[in-house]
Amino acid sequence: METVLNGDCVEPIAVHDFSEKILEQLVHFHVMKLSGGFFLWIGSSPVLSNLALAVNSKYDSMPLSALVLGDTSDTTPSSLAQRLTKKTKKQVFVSYNLPTTDSNLALLVENRIKKEMEIHPDKF
Repeated sequence: METVLNGDCVEPIAVHDFSEKILEQLVHFHVMKLSGGFFLWIGSSPVLSNLALAVNSKYDSMPLSALVLGDTSDTTPSSLAQRLTKKTKKQVFVSYNLPTTDSNLALLVENRIKKEMEIHPDKF
């Protein structure tokens, strides 16, 4: 259902949650579908330790990304946001709150997100 605000049609924010046990760790995913994009929080405990943003660019095939909050030496949230933006063609906010020492975990987490996007494309 769309809402009219100042003469413009605005989609309400839709929330979608899912969880999966990945490498013996329960990982929670929280998606908030926004108008023209989505916010994706990934973690095992209620923490917001970083936030990255990625958007498409008309000047480059690779989306632009920026870390809004968190440790600049950790490229995981920015990289993931870029790849999701490239896949969806939408503006993507990512907060990745899992240990980044295990690259296998990050790969499996990303694969789980892509699987959820195939199952529920309307939630992203």
